Amino acid sequence: MKKVIVISGHPDLSVSRVNIAIMSKISHRGVKVHSLSCAVTPTGFDVRAEQALLDAHDRIVLLFPLYWYSCPAIMKQWIDEVFTPGYAYARGGDKLKNKEFMIVTTVGAPSTGYRAGGFNRYTLDELLRPLQQTVAYVKGIYLPVVGVYESVFIDDESIDVIAQNVAEQVIEDQASADQLYENMLLQAEQAQIALLQ
Repeated sequence: MKKVIVISGHPDLSVSRVNIAIMSKISHRGVKVHSLSCAVTPTGFDVRAEQALLDAHDRIVLLFPLYWYSCPAIMKQWIDEVFTPGYAYARGGDKLKNKEFMIVTTVGAPSTGYRAGGFNRYTLDELLRPLQQTVAYVKGIYLPVVGVYESVFIDDESIDVIAQNVAEQVIEDQASADQLYENMLLQAEQAQIALLQ
């Protein structure tokens, strides 16, 4: 089983409902949860300690509320300080190579707002492309985004169910893009569906 760490980029967990519930469900499953708002000091992050946390895990989950179509500033600061040359990229910078990265983000608006023709015009995948490129640059494996939509409208009873579902997605094995494609080909062959030639 992969060792998973959840990096919480919520800047103020005291006002969180959904992120805090997700963190609770995940931690009850034995997954390490690391809050950036607790780890940051007036001078920044303890870079070596943060890097040691990443070194000890196979899957790094970035959990945050969507702020202006991206991650909150504290998470960007953490990436800027921790993903250093010689560690994450450049010569000798291969410590994040082949580690899995997953984004779990809570969004106030409905999913219909995040599509072509929706009021936000773009999908979450499109809006989070800079984070996807960051993962590619450090030679990590980018897993599909998990979006929790309408998070400001979720009633307290539903939060528990949603948090449990997210916790399961965070810890379950994920098939690679190549494996998903191979599975589709096998399914087509078994159904005797002729693919375009």
